[in-house]
Amino acid sequence: MSSEKPLLRLGVIADPQYADAEPRLEYDRFYRNSPKKLAEAVETLNGEDLSFVVTLGDLIDRDWGNYDRILSVYDGLRHDNILLPGNHDFSVAPGRLKDVHARLGMPAPWHDFLRGGIRFVIIDGNEVSVFSTPEGDPRHAEAKKRLAALEASGAINAMPWNGGLGEAQFAWLEETLSAAGKRGEKVVVMGHYPLYPANEHNLWDSERVTDLFARSGNVIAYLNGHNHAGNLGRTGSTWYVNFKGMVDTESENTFAVVEFYADRIEIIGFGREENRSLPL
Repeated sequence: MSSEKPLLRLGVIADPQYADAEPRLEYDRFYRNSPKKLAEAVETLNGEDLSFVVTLGDLIDRDWGNYDRILSVYDGLRHDNILLPGNHDFSVAPGRLKDVHARLGMPAPWHDFLRGGIRFVIIDGNEVSVFSTPEGDPRHAEAKKRLAALEASGAINAMPWNGGLGEAQFAWLEETLSAAGKRGEKVVVMGHYPLYPANEHNLWDSERVTDLFARSGNVIAYLNGHNHAGNLGRTGSTWYVNFKGMVDTESENTFAVVEFYADRIEIIGFGREENRSLPL
């Protein structure tokens, strides 16, 4: 065994999607079983040396009241806990939509931070969507317009359960990557929606974002959930890692530890999540 130490290690969870609801067998989703799986993941990750644990969206399947049950499981986590929302996290009463990011303890819907010399960037692909804003909101109208244009072009990701970035967020992302590049920082971006390879679950503006990553040249990885089957791709110098959804299957778990080295990324999978070694 090598004595080489990673620059940084983090834990990854995707799509617990808890609800006090009967399973949907046609999708193999067992909503009530997620707190138990999450508690097992927390116990395992507590035994690891990690900088933080990130959950890549869809903590609940629906209903504001379900946040209490699933969020209480994280109380047992000894590491920094970073949460971001997925599409299902907005399946709440219209009056609660504006409170979702705060309920997840986020400093802002999109933000960045430095750990172990790596710049971590969190994007919010729910920003322009038909579910994150109420009727009458300008972003809701913008989302309907974007979705209609995608449908007209026959895009495979023209789905009402996907979303996209607003112009201000995209400009912020561009500037954040540029500033990181000037400082010589490697970047890891995290969001709910896949970007690559092409898939029906992808962010509406996935190609625009992957083009930006390719131009920037310093994004070593993008980590996401949303597509519960999982996926992996590489284009430019960026690895695109789609983690499997915890809510799927009656009892088998899925989560991961990700290790960053100077020359590679190692993914240690638990349960259904597989091990991967990704050269940089």
